[in-house]
Amino acid sequence: MKRCVVAFDFVRLLVADAGLPEDWGVMRNSGLRVMVTGGAGFIGSELSRQLAAASHEVLIVDNLANGRLENVQDILSERVCFFEVDIRDDARMRVLLAGTDLVYHLACLGVRHSIHSPLENHEVNADATLKLLLAARDLHVSRFVYVSTSEVYGTAKTAPMTEEHPAFPHTVYGASKLAGECYARAHHRTYGYETVMVRPFNAFGPRCHHEGDSGEVIPKFLLRCMAGRPMIVFGDGTQTRDFSYVADTARGIRHAGLCDKAVGQTINLGVGREITINELAREVAGVVGRPDAEIIHDPPRPGDVLRLCAETSLARRLLDYKPKTSLRAGLQELLSWYRDSGQTVEQLLEQEQSRNWEAETSHIDE
Repeated sequence: MKRCVVAFDFVRLLVADAGLPEDWGVMRNSGLRVMVTGGAGFIGSELSRQLAAASHEVLIVDNLANGRLENVQDILSERVCFFEVDIRDDARMRVLLAGTDLVYHLACLGVRHSIHSPLENHEVNADATLKLLLAARDLHVSRFVYVSTSEVYGTAKTAPMTEEHPAFPHTVYGASKLAGECYARAHHRTYGYETVMVRPFNAFGPRCHHEGDSGEVIPKFLLRCMAGRPMIVFGDGTQTRDFSYVADTARGIRHAGLCDKAVGQTINLGVGREITINELAREVAGVVGRPDAEIIHDPPRPGDVLRLCAETSLARRLLDYKPKTSLRAGLQELLSWYRDSGQTVEQLLEQEQSRNWEAETSHIDE
């Protein structure tokens, strides 16, 4: 990957506001300068940690509507800096992009958010992505990794699902992420710009979301089971997902940005094994030590995808992608993380919303 050096004098006001060193815009002698949008969120914070551990300079951009500063507070340093910026703020994003080598773009609004706020969801996931791509190309950022989602596929017509599987999203979230993915792909085919498109399947692990309209099934199941509350399954529970531990997902995303052969490619990141939601509930109950935990069924969620299972041979071939953490081991890690969080289970569950697609709050993050 080519490194770029851009005159950075005009960034100093923004740098001063953030309390960063004056030479933040001057290329250092080791590693790459990398931006992670949504970098204080769930997957973004794990990716930021891995990049920092690999001695890259990391610029974490997040508006903290859903991401949390505490997710990355312990890694901040002269080489790992945080900006509280909304990706829709084109002027500020252009300032921050100058001098950057590589962008990992994770910031988005989620699937449940799209059900109650579809226009804002599209604005962030599609419109803001296009503007960010234009800015990155204008400012000679060498490479742009767009983090899409398995939701672009909709329900599997065949499984496991290769990258050639038809895209038929069920929600505005899936559609808007597909639009952003297509904008990134078009930048490569039309302008020769180095873009990589990755499609993570369902990630879980420490710092995952149980709260608000970002809350997902594994953390909600785990916390409810820990508290002795029933786990809520929407629909009949036969729908399937392909769950990956967050460190594995983030490692695949990181490698995708550093692999020259990945440029122009669209790459699935998953395990390649599906599990029904009913089976998942029983697995969670076993990990928590409540094998007789109650499971109740509610009506299906609107727009729910019924089957997902990744075919990952392209990721294995290009990125040497081999998930290391099993579902059970990952659940045990997440259980330990919650127990060490400093909050009681009941305190954590105060933030949970069961029918979170009806939420009125807006969140931007990965």
